[in-house]
Amino acid sequence: MLSVFEKFLKNEGKSENTIKSYIRHIKLYLKWFEDSFGSEFKKLYRENVLDYKSFLKNIKKDSAKTINVKLAALTKFNEFLIEQNIQNDIVVSKKDNIKIQSQGTNPTDINKTDVEKFRQIVLEKGSKRDYAIITLLAYSGLRISEALNLKLDDVNLAAKEILVRSGKGDKQRIVYINDKIVNAIKSYIRERNSESSYLFVSRQSDKLNRTRVNQVFNKFSDKITPHKLRHFWCTHALECGYSVHEVANQAGHSNIHTTLIYTNPSKEKMKEKANLL
Repeated sequence: MLSVFEKFLKNEGKSENTIKSYIRHIKLYLKWFEDSFGSEFKKLYRENVLDYKSFLKNIKKDSAKTINVKLAALTKFNEFLIEQNIQNDIVVSKKDNIKIQSQGTNPTDINKTDVEKFRQIVLEKGSKRDYAIITLLAYSGLRISEALNLKLDDVNLAAKEILVRSGKGDKQRIVYINDKIVNAIKSYIRERNSESSYLFVSRQSDKLNRTRVNQVFNKFSDKITPHKLRHFWCTHALECGYSVHEVANQAGHSNIHTTLIYTNPSKEKMKEKANLL
């Protein structure tokens, strides 16, 4: 059933990471179901979904955000079961999500000094490729998946433009890059030895994978991650004079409210203000 569900998600155009997340969470639900009732899963029942939600909240002590992610997977699984004529009724939806009050703080917890120190360490102790991809993530706002899917033909260093073909929701966009990115990629390309069409390659594959990138980040920093560099870029761009709409366009945000989060003060600044009371 899960293999068919995976095909269903692919046909809907879901990203590889979203598909993996949904499959993982459905497996957890199926395990909970079998452990709880000692029988094989046949279809979703409203009562079971509510029991599972209570289990996640009161027994597992999952956060509201985590519970909502798991419920989202069940909602999509419900849609799949209806399409497959396994059941007719909708038993879980967004209405079941736990309401979360926005913290009202900027998610960025690294600053430009942190980023520049990180880049320098990778430049001195890492590879030209690693330095290029870290510089790209820090100063373009690209998602790690978008960076890894870039092809040589997508990058125009002379025009300082990158074409993101595989953006979230299969939306294409043009991202404008600075001299730091141009110089880092040029340096990498000079020593790049591959016939692959992808920009970032490895010795084992014609396309660099996320696991290897995470290993690089973990090796040189216990604080910075690819996604934190994206948070940094959104905040830094606004501080440097980008408009909210410009940041949204560059970062590929489908909802402007996502971008507005970065206009909020950081947790540190909020704590500083609290001490002034």
